[in-house]
Amino acid sequence: MIPSWIIIGAITFCIALGSFFITPRDIKWFAHLSRPRWLVFEPLIPLIWTVVFIGGATSAYVVWQKNPGSLITWLLMALYLLLEIITVAYIPVMLRFRSLKAGEILGLMGLISGVVLAICVLPISGLAALLLLPYLVWTPIGTYTTDELKELNPQDA
Repeated sequence: MIPSWIIIGAITFCIALGSFFITPRDIKWFAHLSRPRWLVFEPLIPLIWTVVFIGGATSAYVVWQKNPGSLITWLLMALYLLLEIITVAYIPVMLRFRSLKAGEILGLMGLISGVVLAICVLPISGLAALLLLPYLVWTPIGTYTTDELKELNPQDA
């Protein structure tokens, strides 16, 4: 039998590959957007998201280990999956539709889903909930940044 951490990691990795639905034309649009002066951490965003995804996958593993195969655990795994799909869809959807509003909506959906997941996971494992903290801290920052981009680029909102 394949260990659960490998399955969870592989699913996380495969879904993260969804960000490859970005074309050079999409990237060019985003690169030309005006940015807030305080957005000095943009080069760190890939590293930040790597930490966020590792924390989420590890959180899912901890929850799975507490009660593997139970209905509640499967439902929580579905919520982890939904959260990752929303998160990964943010950039391709925003870029494909050239809509900062679409990105902002997905960011808010991710934040709400992340909070619901953390609340559901907390009684099962404090560690699993703590591992979701990077997501819960970063998502409002990313969503706020998208809102600021909308203000600076109203033609692309």
